[in-house]
Amino acid sequence: MRLKENVEEGLRSIQSNLLRTVLTALIIAIGITSLVGILTAIDGIQSSVDSSFADLGANTFTVQNTVNNRGRSGGRREKLFPAITYREATQFADHFRNDYQAMVSLSAAIGGAVQANNGSVKTNPNTTVIGSDEQYLAINGYKIDFGRNINKNDLENALNVAVLGQEVARTLFGDLSPVNKSITFMGAKYTVVGVLEKKGSLGGNNNSDRVILIPLDNGRGLAANRALTYNITASAPNITDGEFIVEEARGLMRRIRNDELGKADSFSIERADAIAKDFENITGYLRMGGFGIGIITLLGASIALMNIMLVSVTERTREIGIRKSLGATPKVIRLQFLIEAIVVCIIGGIGGLFLGIIVGNIISNSISSDSSFVIPWVWMAMGIAICVAVGVLSGIYPAIKASRLDPIEALRYE
Repeated sequence: MRLKENVEEGLRSIQSNLLRTVLTALIIAIGITSLVGILTAIDGIQSSVDSSFADLGANTFTVQNTVNNRGRSGGRREKLFPAITYREATQFADHFRNDYQAMVSLSAAIGGAVQANNGSVKTNPNTTVIGSDEQYLAINGYKIDFGRNINKNDLENALNVAVLGQEVARTLFGDLSPVNKSITFMGAKYTVVGVLEKKGSLGGNNNSDRVILIPLDNGRGLAANRALTYNITASAPNITDGEFIVEEARGLMRRIRNDELGKADSFSIERADAIAKDFENITGYLRMGGFGIGIITLLGASIALMNIMLVSVTERTREIGIRKSLGATPKVIRLQFLIEAIVVCIIGGIGGLFLGIIVGNIISNSISSDSSFVIPWVWMAMGIAICVAVGVLSGIYPAIKASRLDPIEALRYE
C-alpha cells in the first residue's frame, strides 16, 4: 500500500471517529498554543524593546549619579557620592563636544508628579517636567509630531516655552493643536511650541508620553533653591569607537570630579546597548522556561494520544486481521497506524499555531503598548516538527502492537 493510500485510510479512520479525533487534536492544540503563545509573546516584547533601543543607537551612553541604596557592603556602609552639579555637567559637555565631535545632551528632572492646567482642564498629577537642551530629543529617540523643538534662543534666554508629550497634549487640548497656546504648571505659565510623537513604553506605562520639556536654564530657575540631578547623555560619532569613547568619557569625568587615582568612580556610566543585551539575556531564560512548559504540556498530550491509539488498535483488531489475510505486511500495518497518529497531531498542531500566535500577540500588546504584530516563523516550524515527533512517539507502540497481531486470532476477535 502506497503512502498516499495510507494517508487516505488514516483520514477515513479519523472521520469515522470524529468526536474522539477532535478531543485528541484539541489536547495537542492546547499544548502547541502554550508553547507557541509564550514564545510569541516573548518575541513581541523583545521586538518592542529592540525598537526602542534602536532609536537611541548602540553607541549612546549616559553619565549619571551613582545609584546608592544606603546599604552595607562587606559589613561597611557604602560611600555616598555627591550629585553631579550643573558646572560639572556643562564642563563635561563642552570638552566632549570639542574633543570628540560627539553629540551631548544635558537634562535634569525638574518635577516628577506635576499637574498641568489648561484653564479648567487638568492632567493627573503624574506628569514629568524635564529641563533639557536642543539635543535631548535626537539623542533620546523622541520625534516632533508638530510644532518645533526647543532651540538655542529658548535656551540662551531661558524662555517659558514647552514641548508636550503626546498624552499631555491630548489630555489638555484633545484633538486641537496646542501650539502657541498657554498652559500652567508648577506655578508658572508656559507657551507650547511643539508636541512629541507617541513613544510608548514597556508595560503599557506611558511615562515617555507624560512628559513636558522646557529649556534647561529655565528649569533651574523653576526649581528655585532645590538641588537638581543632572544627567549627561552622549553619542559617539562612530559606532565602532563605542568602547573607546566610553572610557574617554570616564577619564574626563573623573578629572572633572577630582576622583582619586585607584578609587571607584563617583558616578556611573550606562550604555544603551548594555541595557538591551541584559534584557535579551532575561528573555533568553524566559524562552527556555516557556519552551519547558510547552514541552510538559505536549508530553501529557502525547500520553493521551497513545492511549487513544491503543483503544483504536483494540477496536480495529478484526479489521487488522482482514487486512493481513488479504496480504498486508506488518510494515504496512505499522505505517497505517503511525500516519494516523501523525495526522491527528498535525491537525491539532495547525490549530494550536493559529491560537498561539493570536494569544502571544495579545499578551505582548498588553505588556508593551507599542509592540508590533509578530509572526514567529521559527517557532511555527518548530511547532510542526514537534507535532510530527509527538505523533511518532505516541503512535509507534500502538502501531507495533497492531502489526504483531496474529491474523487468525484477529479474525476471531469480536
